[in-house]
Amino acid sequence: MTSIEESDVGILCYISHLPGFRGILKHRYSDFIVNEVDLDGNIVHLTSLDAPPEIAEEKREKICDLLAKDYTPEIETFRALTGDVDAEKLKTFIDQVSSSVAGSNESIILSPSSDKSHRTAVHNFFKEKLKFLVSDTIDGPDSSSKCIRLRLDSGRKNDKGRDSRKRKDRVDRPYDRRGSDNWPEHLGKFLRFHLYKENKDTQEALGLLGKMLGVQPRSFGFAGTKDKRSVSTQRVTVFKQRANILAALNEKLIGIKVGNFCHVHDGLLLGQLQGNRFTITLRSVIAETEDIIRQSTSALGKNGFINYFGLQRFGSSSVPTHLIGAALLRGEWKTAVNLILDPREGERDAIKKIREYYEESGDIEGTLRQLPRHLVAERAILHCLQKSPGNYLQALLAIPRTLRMMFVHSYQSYLWNHATSMRVQKYGVHQIVLGDLVYSKDANAEDKTKILHLESKNGGCDHVDDDNDDDLGGITDAPNLMSTLVKVIKEEDIVSGEYTVDDIILPLPGSRITYPTNDIEKVYHDLAEKDGIRLTESLHNTKEFSMIKITGAYRRVFERPKDFEWELVKYTDMDAPLAKTDWEIVTKSCPDTYGRDEKGQNKWQADLKLKPHKVRNEIEMSTETGEMEGEREDMQPEDVSKTQESLTALKLSFTLPASCYATMAVRELLKTSTSVAFHKTLN
Repeated sequence: MTSIEESDVGILCYISHLPGFRGILKHRYSDFIVNEVDLDGNIVHLTSLDAPPEIAEEKREKICDLLAKDYTPEIETFRALTGDVDAEKLKTFIDQVSSSVAGSNESIILSPSSDKSHRTAVHNFFKEKLKFLVSDTIDGPDSSSKCIRLRLDSGRKNDKGRDSRKRKDRVDRPYDRRGSDNWPEHLGKFLRFHLYKENKDTQEALGLLGKMLGVQPRSFGFAGTKDKRSVSTQRVTVFKQRANILAALNEKLIGIKVGNFCHVHDGLLLGQLQGNRFTITLRSVIAETEDIIRQSTSALGKNGFINYFGLQRFGSSSVPTHLIGAALLRGEWKTAVNLILDPREGERDAIKKIREYYEESGDIEGTLRQLPRHLVAERAILHCLQKSPGNYLQALLAIPRTLRMMFVHSYQSYLWNHATSMRVQKYGVHQIVLGDLVYSKDANAEDKTKILHLESKNGGCDHVDDDNDDDLGGITDAPNLMSTLVKVIKEEDIVSGEYTVDDIILPLPGSRITYPTNDIEKVYHDLAEKDGIRLTESLHNTKEFSMIKITGAYRRVFERPKDFEWELVKYTDMDAPLAKTDWEIVTKSCPDTYGRDEKGQNKWQADLKLKPHKVRNEIEMSTETGEMEGEREDMQPEDVSKTQESLTALKLSFTLPASCYATMAVRELLKTSTSVAFHKTLN
C-alpha cells in the first residue's frame, strides 16, 4: 500500500443518491483558495500592504548621541548587581564602542550564572538603563549554567544593514530581541496582520518570517493552520513588532505577503476563528449532461455532506497516522517509534534512502546529518535516542506536543468515521432515531458558543484530563459543560419534532463523553478491541496516550455549507487562473504602488507563475485541522499546453466551520475519492 484509501479510514457513505461526475481537484494550487473567517464572521482578506502612518515610524535616538553620555552611575549600579569583573567588562565595552574600536557586530559575554532570577534581573537592567544594548542568553561552560551575551542594538545602527556580513559567514546564534525596547503605552503589545501565502503551509511561512525578524516561532499566534497546496489568507499576531518592519519584508518575500496591520492587546490562540471561506475550482469537469452537474451542485448546497474527517487527518503515506496512534494507546512505544522512522512506500526516494540507511546501520548521527528539518518528529526521536538509547517513551515525548497528539487524534477520528458510516448505513440520513445524541436546545447562548469553540479546536479532542493542562482555550469547565449539554434522544423528542438529523452528534472517544444508546456504541468498542485497545481502561500510565485520561469531544454528523455559490466556467487554457486571489485584486487596484513589468503583469505574480513541472510538497497541513497530509506532487503533467477545445470548470464558494474538511464537500459532489493518487490519474 503506497497511500491510504477513504474506505481504510471509514469514509464510506454519501447523503445524495445523485450521480457524480469527473472533475480535477487542485490542478493548480490557486484552484483552492482559503480565507479565514474571524469570530465576528468577517472574511479575512489582504487589502493593503502598507503600514498605517500613525505607527509607521517611531523616532529613536541615534546611537552616537546615546554613546556620548556619561554612564558611570549606571555602571556602578551594574557593579552592585553583578560584581567587579562584569562591571569592568561592561565599562570597557562601552568605551570601545564609543571610540568605534568595537564594530557593530562585536559582543561580550558576562560571567556564567545558574541563577535564572539573577539573569532576569540583568536582562531587565539593560532594558531599563542601557537601552542601546541588547542582551540574550546562551549556553554556559557546563550544563548547569548560562551566560548573558551583550551587543549593540542593531535597530539603532546608523545607515547600515541588518548585518554587514553575508549570511553564510554568520556563525553566532541570532539575537532574540523580543521585549528589548520600551513599548509605547498607546500601542497594544501584539501586532496583528493578515498573512497571504501561496503553496506554503502556515508553519513554513511563519518560520521564514521569524528568521527574517530574528524572533522565535513561538512569538507568533494564529487561529488555525491552512493547506500548503492552496492560496490562503489568515490573521496572525506577533509580540512587540513594528508594522513598518514587517511591511518592509514584502520586497524580499516570495510566495508570501503581509499587510492590514494593527496593534492589539492579546495574541491569537488556536481555535479563535469561526471557520473558513473556500473558493474551489474543479477543472476538466465532465458529466453525461450538464444538468447532472447542476442538480448535484444544488443538492450539495441544500442537503450538505457527511462531516467525515478527511484523508488529510490520516496522512498520505503507507503508514497512516491512526496506526501510530493505536500503538501509542496500547503502550507499544518501540512499535510506534519504528512506524515513524521506518522506510515507507510512496515517499520521495531521497527520504526513503535516509530511512533505509538508519534501519540498516543504526547510525543516528549520520542519519541526522542527512534528515531534512521538516521531518520534525523523526529528528526529535533520533536526538532523544542519541542521548538515551532504548528509551522509546522518552523519545516519543520529545516530539512537540501538538504533533505527537496528532497520532492519538487520528485514531479517535478513525473510530468516529467508522461509527458515522454505520449510523448512516443503518438509520439513513433523513430521520433522528432513539439513542441518537444531540446538543440540548435548553442550553444558553454562551454555553453553545463555548461548545462551538471546542469543536473548532483541532476537532475538539486534545484535552488531557489533568488539572495542570489547559488545552481547551481557557474553558476550564469544558468536560462538565460537554456532558451537561449532550442529550440522548427519547421517544418524546421524536414525537415533538424538536430535533432533526442536522442536530445529530457523535463522540470522539475519551473519558468524559457519552456514547449513543443505540447500536452505534458497539461499533466504537468492537473496532477498538480489534486493534487491541479498550476504551474504558488503560494498559499504561502515560496520560496523554491513554483513552481514559483524554477528555474526548463531539462532532456533528452532517454539515451544510453556508453562503453557498457556484458557477460553470468555460476555458481553453489548462493553466489559466479561473479565480482571483487577494493578491491579484490588490495589485489590480494599486498597480503603481506594487509595480508591474513591461508587459503590465505584476512582477511578483510573474515570478510565481506556475510552470508545468513537478513540485514536491514535503508536508501538507489540513486547512481545517492542521493535520499532516504527507508528500504530494503538483498535479500538472509534463506536457500541459493550451488547447482549442473548450473545457468546463465548476467554481464553488462556501463557508464551513473550522473543524470541517472542504474536501469532504467535494467528495459528496463528485462521488469519487479525494485522494491525491486518484486526482493525479485524471490528468
